[in-house]
Amino acid sequence: MVRAARVGVVGGSLGGLTAALLLRELGLDVTVYERSGTELQQRGAGIGLLPETYRYLVERADVDVDEISTSTAYVNYLDRDGRVIHELSQPYRFSNWNTIYRSLLRCFGRDRYLLNHDVTDIKQHDGMVQVTLADDNEVEVDLLVCADGIGSRARSRLLPEVTSAYAGYVAWRGVVPEKDLGREGDALRNAITYYVYANSHILVYPIPGLDGSVSPGDRLINFVWYRNYLAGSDLHDLMTDGDGKLHEISLPPGAARPEYVAELRAVAAARLPDLIANVVVSAKEPFVQTILDIEVTRMVFGRVCLIGDAAFAVRPHAAAGTAKAAEDAWELAKALEEQPDIDSALRIWEKGQMELGQELLERTRRIGRRSQVDCNWVAGDPELTFSLYPPGR
Repeated sequence: MVRAARVGVVGGSLGGLTAALLLRELGLDVTVYERSGTELQQRGAGIGLLPETYRYLVERADVDVDEISTSTAYVNYLDRDGRVIHELSQPYRFSNWNTIYRSLLRCFGRDRYLLNHDVTDIKQHDGMVQVTLADDNEVEVDLLVCADGIGSRARSRLLPEVTSAYAGYVAWRGVVPEKDLGREGDALRNAITYYVYANSHILVYPIPGLDGSVSPGDRLINFVWYRNYLAGSDLHDLMTDGDGKLHEISLPPGAARPEYVAELRAVAAARLPDLIANVVVSAKEPFVQTILDIEVTRMVFGRVCLIGDAAFAVRPHAAAGTAKAAEDAWELAKALEEQPDIDSALRIWEKGQMELGQELLERTRRIGRRSQVDCNWVAGDPELTFSLYPPGR
């Protein structure tokens, strides 16, 4: 077991916090370096809450999962007229990003969660990692865990040849207060509801309110609508806000240009079942997530490692992005607990997490192709299940 080490965690989102908590529990000296000057927040970002994501909160922090998530019992598919044409008994849990982040941050505390600490350089010598911060201060650690997300600066330094690949489509997303939908929205409260049509699909499900409340009436109804846009000028125009700024990864709430929001609502009214179209039309500030693939050839570089989206960024179709980051953290803690030194632990850890990342990336690529390109999505196919690992494992 690695009994004494200084650990730096770059990035204080869900994966970084999970890693920091688990490594601190091993007795290691852990500090989180977050480049944002304020605590993180995402408006309206609903997430599928898989067991790997909430595992720390339930197993180590004694949090009741019912207090941080909604639950659904069914997966429903609608036809154009809004009739249920396929119903599957399949329980899922959903939350919003803010609720899980705040819960994890409360567990870690703020003393060693350092805001406005942007890592600008990483060097290694004599088994130590030298971290340079934006204010030119330097710290030395025995292990550096880079969990700085899909736009990872650490990955850019360590693997400059790795770039993101646009999948050919984006996810339009938005939320509506459950109470605003009235009785018409009753059918959406206990199911994840799909509508699949040519080269597109949309799903709708309930999530906690922005304040974390899971009480009926306080919750939000979240939609995710995958729509194809050509690479180049088509995508760039969509992702350019009213001030002329291009957003490469996501266009935040309120930034989408009015003509695109109007087009979204018009297409919803024309192409979607009324039940789902009403959610899209009622969302006040829909936003856009570009669907990107990122694949790395390595996750370990001496005493530095990449976890979560900083390594493999996968498509959202398995609802497993946050679960993969958490699993990377759990497996890293396990390796450090079982192996005699950091180098041995990282060597063993990398093999398993590379396999997981590659497998998940390929599975989400296949799912995306089925709906957005090949149009051979089959309701009830086990491969479409929300899960970190393939069905049957």
